[in-house]
Amino acid sequence: MQHAARPPLACALSAALALTAAACAGGGRHGDRPAGTAPAATRSPAALPSPAVPPVLTRGQAREALITEADLGEAWEPTRGAATWRDGVLKAGTERADCRRLLDVLYTEELFGSATAPRAAAALDDPVGGAQLHYRVTSHRAADIDRALVWLGTLPDTCGRFTARPARGAARDVRVTSLPLPEPGDARQGLRVTVSVPAADTGGADAAGAVLTVDLAAVRVGDDAVSLTHGTLGAPDDETTRTAAEVGARRLTEVRRQGRAQV
Repeated sequence: MQHAARPPLACALSAALALTAAACAGGGRHGDRPAGTAPAATRSPAALPSPAVPPVLTRGQAREALITEADLGEAWEPTRGAATWRDGVLKAGTERADCRRLLDVLYTEELFGSATAPRAAAALDDPVGGAQLHYRVTSHRAADIDRALVWLGTLPDTCGRFTARPARGAARDVRVTSLPLPEPGDARQGLRVTVSVPAADTGGADAAGAVLTVDLAAVRVGDDAVSLTHGTLGAPDDETTRTAAEVGARRLTEVRRQGRAQV
């Protein structure tokens, strides 16, 4: 996998928004939510409460379905800590409800609701490209997963471009586009979100500011799903998100098949 050289601006902003020392063991932060978002007790936009169902996968099987750094290429390695652009860039709000909920999902990574804890999770870094990928395997009702995927599919229209405002600092210009995913799995949806960081918030590194790119993708396999975020302040590697989604969906499909055979 080829990685483009990081531009001086991305390097400068990466230094300002460097990885924190706190370990990221669960593939997502659960601290303060973005300014202006719903309180923690509120369900994610696409996941309404429904009767609990026993998960198809055991936690051990869910861990077997995770991707690893070996699936993405030699540049990738286990995470060194949560990238602080999650706070510095994504922690913002907006008046438009669906767009605010999208920022909330990107920040918390709880696409299927806070009540749906991941069965297994992984976090990987590409120190050369400055990227970070968080990956989850979750068990939930197929109908609820599909409702979340349908909601994601509406966002390029409802939130194609909007302004996000952090608690401090200048407003960010946010753009949302669809991201095609490979076919494995029963249903899938991908988004690419770009957030323009004004020059005033980059420490004066460049008069043009900088851009954070975050891919959000999810694939359903039966009553289980894989979901991921892949973010970078440098040039995004288009294949990384697609590879992670495809390999993860195939691995989850095989783990589910083996689990049924053992019953």
